[in-house]
Amino acid sequence: MIKILKSLLPATVAVMGLGEAAAIAQNNAPVPVPVTVTVDTTRAGPVIDRNIYGQFAEHLGRGIYEGVWVGEDSPISNTSGYRNDVVAALRRLRVPVVRWPGGCFADEYHWRDGIGPRTQRPVRVNTHWGGVTESNHFGTHEFLNFAELIGADAYVSGNLGSGTPQEMAEWVEYMTSGSQSTLANERRRNGRDRPWRVRFFGFGNETWGCGGSMRADHSADLHRRYQTFVKAPREAPIVRVASGANSDDTNFTDVMMERARGQMDALSLHYYTIPDSWQNKGPATGFGEDKWASTLRAARRIDDLITRHKAVMDRHDPERRVGLFVDEWGAWYEPEPGSTPGFLYQQNTLRDAHVAALSLNIFHRHTDRVRMTNIAQMVNVLQAMILTDGPRMLLTPTYHVFEMYVPFQGATPLAATVEAPEYRFGDISLPRVDVSAARDTSGRLHLALVNLDPNRPARVVTNVTGMTVRGARGRLLTGPALDTHNSFDQPDRIQPAAYSGRVEGGRLVLDLPAKSVAVVAVE
Repeated sequence: MIKILKSLLPATVAVMGLGEAAAIAQNNAPVPVPVTVTVDTTRAGPVIDRNIYGQFAEHLGRGIYEGVWVGEDSPISNTSGYRNDVVAALRRLRVPVVRWPGGCFADEYHWRDGIGPRTQRPVRVNTHWGGVTESNHFGTHEFLNFAELIGADAYVSGNLGSGTPQEMAEWVEYMTSGSQSTLANERRRNGRDRPWRVRFFGFGNETWGCGGSMRADHSADLHRRYQTFVKAPREAPIVRVASGANSDDTNFTDVMMERARGQMDALSLHYYTIPDSWQNKGPATGFGEDKWASTLRAARRIDDLITRHKAVMDRHDPERRVGLFVDEWGAWYEPEPGSTPGFLYQQNTLRDAHVAALSLNIFHRHTDRVRMTNIAQMVNVLQAMILTDGPRMLLTPTYHVFEMYVPFQGATPLAATVEAPEYRFGDISLPRVDVSAARDTSGRLHLALVNLDPNRPARVVTNVTGMTVRGARGRLLTGPALDTHNSFDQPDRIQPAAYSGRVEGGRLVLDLPAKSVAVVAVE
């Protein structure tokens, strides 16, 4: 071991004893930045809805086919066609809800294409994503059974763009009716006796864009019309989700709330983190500190967007009955070289772990209105939890953040403030450390901390009111490079490590490495 360690040191250090080398390394290490975090346990917000940790699976690239569904005859280990490794990984995340079938795909999807014997289902062309053929082998039964398999609720997006109110109403009846109607009995003949529980139903997707290029007033009128005919069983009502705004278009939110708030239970909002522009998204790997900083700045922008859309919704709905669903969010870069551009396949790095953690912390601060979010997307597309290559599978840094944050599902957020100098790069200024604090359902306090500075560690001293702190244990995620990532040859290059704090003078102290995410349970 000593020989190995010496071989990694500069020649001038290798001739010294290891103690001397360690001392030099410590002297050359950046001085930790002092940070003070104050948690007020007497100031609690509305509970963090589990659905804030929702997923999104669109018929896009290899997100469904190969990513989730391989078919019963595949040599890849599967159960009833669902690949076992992916199912097991998603179960560990305790996925609360999955949105399907889109996305843009939803408003060209006709549900009857995806029921009945698979060999008899029509083959279509996926005009939005790659122009490839869609076999429709993964349809209503396959999705809803998959949701049950991983223990998640179903969020189904209906076709408001090219479908009819009748088509939408019949789909809901087919899925949810326990009656002896023709549609319910057709479902039974196709293999499902009891109805499924579809908790959430979306009326279209991005009606302002790929869902129909509509103006806000027309979108509101169509929502009112279509939802009139969609009727779920009285004992199993659905949450009606209206297609909402893109990014900072608060006028769209204003019109939807003014004209259709009585006919919805939630309104969607879409926002993607892009380092520069839609025309120049930049690569997922091989970037410098400039792209690190610009990406995290873009990720933090969702805080301001939610605040602005909430203010508009509050004018029309001061009781906050209507939820805000950020049902598409995440980082979007250029596709991986050599991949099909329309498949939106990108690597996932330590930078994406920070995007995920920052976004989740922000959602925790808006639980008065934000009751669901769905990261785009679950497998093999954009900021994915999981990447696959035939029979091989890996977990991404984003997956690890979601798994570390599981204790926050259903927890009660607490007021937390941070005092620290900013991290600066060029004209970009960012908080050096971002924090979220919450009590889980058993009353235990959890802290999530994100060190945005890629160069300097932070020494975080906490003031926790209302409790005596004895320590903290959890896990930490970091890596040697800004773009540290897992590959199929090295699937465990970046993964969480055990991590703990200490108590000094009655206060919890956490040494937070540069570019790291930590989640701890406070003792």
